[in-house]
Amino acid sequence: MTGAEVLAAMRQRGWRLATAESCTGGLIAAALTDPPGASHVFDRGFVTYSNAAKIALLGVRPATLEAHGAVSEAVAAEMAQGALDRSEAQIALSVTGIAGPGGSDHKPEGRVCFGLAHGGHVRTETRDFGAMGRAGVRAAAVRHGLAMILAESFGQPPH
Repeated sequence: MTGAEVLAAMRQRGWRLATAESCTGGLIAAALTDPPGASHVFDRGFVTYSNAAKIALLGVRPATLEAHGAVSEAVAAEMAQGALDRSEAQIALSVTGIAGPGGSDHKPEGRVCFGLAHGGHVRTETRDFGAMGRAGVRAAAVRHGLAMILAESFGQPPH
């Protein structure tokens, strides 16, 4: 899965794309803006590493963060919807997780929550990539996020 493949699918659909990233720190936006011609498809990316940034830039509700924590599908949903609402995009992907090192019994290292806002709905999912090291978790999250966008553009669930 590459940024170029996602851009081609977005171009085919006539869609623009936005991202809201926490644990990946802008790596998804980088993958999408690396190929030439990305500006025709990629609208903007938000890197909201802190809870304060999630609230200020994406409109994540403090009550959601308090009730569920930053690494949750509830927060991923609000991040994706916030990115969509604050952009010129038709589809927005969010990612929030624990890249490591560390974690807890309740939220282990390698847990990443994704949100995809498009067409009036937000779909969320959680993946446990395991304790594969910070770089490994982040790379896996980028690949999975790109796959989610591509699958949505063809109306299919990601593999």
